[in-house]
Amino acid sequence: MAHATGLHTATADDGERPSLAAGPLAVVGVKASRRHTQILDALGAGICSGELPPSFVLNSDELEAQYGISRTLVREVLRVLASLGLVEARRRVGTVVLPEESWDAFNPQVIRWKLVSPARLAQLRELTELRSAVEPLAALLAAERAGDAEREEIVRLAAAMWAAGKTGRQQTFLELDVSFHHRVLAASGNRMIGKLHLLTQEVLEGRVQYGLMPQLPDHAALEWHMDVAAAIQRGDGTAARAGMEKIVEQSLVEMAHMWEAT
Repeated sequence: MAHATGLHTATADDGERPSLAAGPLAVVGVKASRRHTQILDALGAGICSGELPPSFVLNSDELEAQYGISRTLVREVLRVLASLGLVEARRRVGTVVLPEESWDAFNPQVIRWKLVSPARLAQLRELTELRSAVEPLAALLAAERAGDAEREEIVRLAAAMWAAGKTGRQQTFLELDVSFHHRVLAASGNRMIGKLHLLTQEVLEGRVQYGLMPQLPDHAALEWHMDVAAAIQRGDGTAARAGMEKIVEQSLVEMAHMWEAT
């Protein structure tokens, strides 16, 4: 994501220039970048929550005044929102908020904004259903295609998850769980499937954030992760797929009561 900082970019004709890494201009650039992120998050979350509904017009002059920022920064924020499908510039109208059907549903930033909106449970449900369709296939492919180093790393992560889960180290367990599923997706050898690891990460972190995970992971779930790792290590795609199906099915069951209440 590009940020407009107003800094001059040196070229070969400029001669030697002093480093700006620790100078006052660098501080200005960092502040501008942080402000960019803050306003982007405010508008993105506002759109995803429905506070800024479809057809709402984002007026550049009003945004400048509301946030006390430059026109350049406003344009950059709106450009990012447009790249995500949340808004669209229309001649003689301005920048208009688009309906959800136009949003980039697979973008992690959009997912995060939806997870802090009133629709967070619906978003978690969709992500979990997507996992149930993709991850068992990824496990099967990993058993068939993974290299020796990948198989060893998946086994190592499963063992570390077992240890962290049994001792109640929830944050460590979460980090290992994210890494485990990331490695399985990557080991599938399918680069499109591999790119979905960010979606899995949002589901796993979201379950913890919204209290949908027990302090101590279910014993069966720990065993299933070990089973998947062992099956991948020995090249048994059928067993790897079956084990992953149990993992994602349990995730659906654990959150079902939350969805039924909405």
